[in-house]
Formats: sequence, C-alpha cells, structure tokens
Amino acid sequence: MTVELAMHDGVATIALNRPEARNALNLEMCEDLLKILSHLEARLVFVRGNGPVFCGGADVKERAGKTEQWIRERRLKALAAYEALEALPMPCVALVHGAAIGSGCEIAAACDFIVATPDAVFRTPEAQRGTVGATQRLPRILGKRLAKDLMFTGRDLGAEEARQAGLVSRITSNLEAERDEIQKAILKAAPLALKLAKRSIDQGIELDPKGAREVEIAAIEEQLASGQWMGKP
Repeated sequence: MTVELAMHDGVATIALNRPEARNALNLEMCEDLLKILSHLEARLVFVRGNGPVFCGGADVKERAGKTEQWIRERRLKALAAYEALEALPMPCVALVHGAAIGSGCEIAAACDFIVATPDAVFRTPEAQRGTVGATQRLPRILGKRLAKDLMFTGRDLGAEEARQAGLVSRITSNLEAERDEIQKAILKAAPLALKLAKRSIDQGIELDPKGAREVEIAAIEEQLASGQWMGKP
C-alpha cells in the first residue's frame, strides 16, 4: 500500500508510504487515501510521511506518455483526496518533517493544524512547473499576497516563517513527543464537542458574523439534544 493506516485506542495514523520516491503523490496513492478516508472511524487522526520527508510533491514521472484526459482525471482524484481529508469530522493533525512540496503542502494544509520540525520546508512550485494547483486552500490560510509570492516564485517557506504566517501551529524537534502531548490533550475532550467545534469553525469562517453565530447556535442545540453537555446530572 502506498498509504499505511495504523489504529490504536481510537487514534488513527495515516502514513504516506512511498519513501523511495520521497512520498511523491501518484494515482495509486490518491486512490489509497480515498479508500482509507471513506470508511475511517477514529477520535483523532495524525497524517505523516514515512522516510526522509513528508511529501516531495506530485509524481511527475507517472505522467510520461499519458493523455490529456488521464492528466485531468488524475488531478481531479488528487483534489478529491485533499477534500476528503479536510472533510473528516474528527480532529486531524499533520506531522511534517522535511519537505512538503506541492501536493505535500496541500495534504498538510487540508489537516486541521500542522506540527512541523525546524527543518520543514513548504513549497508550491506548480506555476514554475507549468501547471496550476494550490491556488485555493493556501490563500485562505496565508492571505492572497503571501500565497501569490510563494506561487509565483516557487520559493521555500521555512518552518518559522510558516508558523508566523499561520500555516504551522507548532515547531518541535521531537515530533513523537509532541504527538503524544497533542493526543493526550485532545482525547480529554468530548468527541461530540470536538466534532461540533470543528464543524462550526469550518462553516462559520465562510459566513458573515450573523450567519456564523447561527452555525454555533445550531451546534449548541445539537449538543443539548444529544444529552452530552457539561453539568448534566
């Protein structure tokens, strides 16, 4: 499998598993991701890369000799994988070490937040390679001016600049220890409350203040109706 899934005590770890190719995203990996995400049940999800980097980008070698229709379908499959990851109802955390380039940057950004090592590097070289991608998710996180800077020049965004810009939440030299602390903290929270909080943030951020308040009120009502609320005898 180009993607590994490990489950332990309700926690899922999804690992990109093409280390010999720097975890370059190919069609098979897109399909494996979609297959895993379509039936995933967990309280918390971590996404990481096996080998020396998180993900070195799209596998451009597989495009040799392919038709325009194949390229189109392959790109749509990748977009579907990113969207499926972003749509997970439970918290999803990216653990990034080394390079997260192109598709790797998209996968990490589709998670709820990113924990990175000091050597992590994010890059969106699509325009430099004569293609289009990463034009929607990153501007919403970084703002359009920084996103354009990165897209137009293809320059590296280091871990500290990424943290200052809001792409990375935490920088750590010990991903495993940080992962354990995050897991411990998140598993203390009520699963339904986490699900509703995530949904409220994701939906509300796209609305005006009045609409956003209605989203939160709907979440409160859903929680009350479930009987899972603080202070209930």
